[in-house]
Amino acid sequence: MAKKNVVIGFMGTQLDSGQGAGRWEKWRPTISLVQHEDTLIDRLELLYATKYEALAQTLQRDIANVSPDTVVNLVPMDVADPWDFGEMYAALYDWARSYRFDPAHEEYWAHITTGTHVAQICMFLMVESRFIPGVLLQTAPPKKQERGNPGSYTLIDLDLSRYDVLAQRFSQAHTEALEFLKSGIPTRNKRFNALIEEIERVAVRSQAPILLTGPTGAGKSHLARRMFELKKSQHRVQGDFVEVNCATLRGDGAASTLFGHKKGAFTGAAAERAGLLRTAHQGVLFLDEIGELGLDEQAMLLKAVEEKRFLPMGSDREVSSDFQLIVGTNRDLRIDVAQGRFREDLFARINLWAYTLPGLAQRPEDIEPNVDHLLVRAATDTGRAVRFNVEAKARYLQFAKSADALWSGNFRDLSASVTRMATLADGGRISTGLVDAEIQRLRWLWQTAAETQAPELDLDALLPNAAGKLDLFDRLQLEAVIRVCRESLTLSDAGRQLFDQSRTQRSVVNDADRLRKYLLKFGLTWDAIRQLA
Repeated sequence: MAKKNVVIGFMGTQLDSGQGAGRWEKWRPTISLVQHEDTLIDRLELLYATKYEALAQTLQRDIANVSPDTVVNLVPMDVADPWDFGEMYAALYDWARSYRFDPAHEEYWAHITTGTHVAQICMFLMVESRFIPGVLLQTAPPKKQERGNPGSYTLIDLDLSRYDVLAQRFSQAHTEALEFLKSGIPTRNKRFNALIEEIERVAVRSQAPILLTGPTGAGKSHLARRMFELKKSQHRVQGDFVEVNCATLRGDGAASTLFGHKKGAFTGAAAERAGLLRTAHQGVLFLDEIGELGLDEQAMLLKAVEEKRFLPMGSDREVSSDFQLIVGTNRDLRIDVAQGRFREDLFARINLWAYTLPGLAQRPEDIEPNVDHLLVRAATDTGRAVRFNVEAKARYLQFAKSADALWSGNFRDLSASVTRMATLADGGRISTGLVDAEIQRLRWLWQTAAETQAPELDLDALLPNAAGKLDLFDRLQLEAVIRVCRESLTLSDAGRQLFDQSRTQRSVVNDADRLRKYLLKFGLTWDAIRQLA
């Protein structure tokens, strides 16, 4: 059984007007809807202001004369100012929310030829957001005015998934955005790629604060700048990218640098200073190592983020700045909150979008594409192409992916390593000799880091009543699990590493819960283990 055609539209107080017999000589968009011989309009929901009641009733009678099978429902919709977007949208939204749509049996056409331009825009938005589950209907007069000629009509479906060409273009734009955030590096780590894919969606859709955590050198600053550049390319920000390392801010200089000051606010304030928050107006402010920021500055920052206004030092008049905040840290701010070093309310405000960037040692499959990228960049910087010998590259990658490669400085270490080899390569070739020398240099570089890693695990002290009763198998397994936990920022991060293979075979993945239950078998908790780190 064919679905019924239902039209929803505003009455045109000018285009639909007319009381005398002459009204039939002109084209009236609402009347034209029922004059097409090959199209039956089963019902018309006619929205109108009550002061035009007489015209609405005339249209109802005229439609009955032209198409007796069409039911016309007159829907009063009084808006104080039909050109006020807020009022018009609210009125149409309230009507759509209370209307009993039946898409299984009815087709809905939203008529956008009549009504004010604001009303037409609101009707468009109702259909686009699926509050009205239908398509747009656009009518047009005939080229030659003549009695009974209904002109033409066009149906416009806003379901973009039905337009293959548009879908392909959106898919291409999405892929290009992901490649941009990754600097064109074809990364292979599934966890990292999934993280970047979500960050891309957040970067282009949200203005809320973003928290990036991860070890030093994991790429937090670089990713923050790429996010800004992506937003800039899509005209989602107009201002600049402003970056500051909070570890460099101390005393009065911290508040002055961020929030500005008036002349004479403190000793040495010889001139007024705008501050970085105002410099970042309509742009992005990246505060790296935010855990180093003092508690007073944290309170001022919270107000600036929530209210878009703040007091510069020495001023009694607030200033405003509208910016997006991205923050970075290599610390677990939850521990800082618990110990009173970081404000809980600020942490809650910046924790809406939180992402932990894995270190290079946690992404061994991404080392090779990053090495290739760094060689290309070195060639661009020096104008001299450099490549590995086949054996040399295999030897370097074997070491780089091994447990001996700590990569404590993460991508900074890798970049420095590739730069050294590219600079010393004779004839544009990195030989096995160069690789062997570089490996020795890296071992020397990480020697101190290896010696100052977390102290040896004393399982007997951790489990005084149970450690001696463990089988050797259970003891070795538990020690290995605890080491991974001590090196991870979160329970989920540790779980992802420990269950990196079996998690791909599960329909429901909850690494944190699996790890928590394992630890509880031995009477251990995440907090107890983290105190050992």
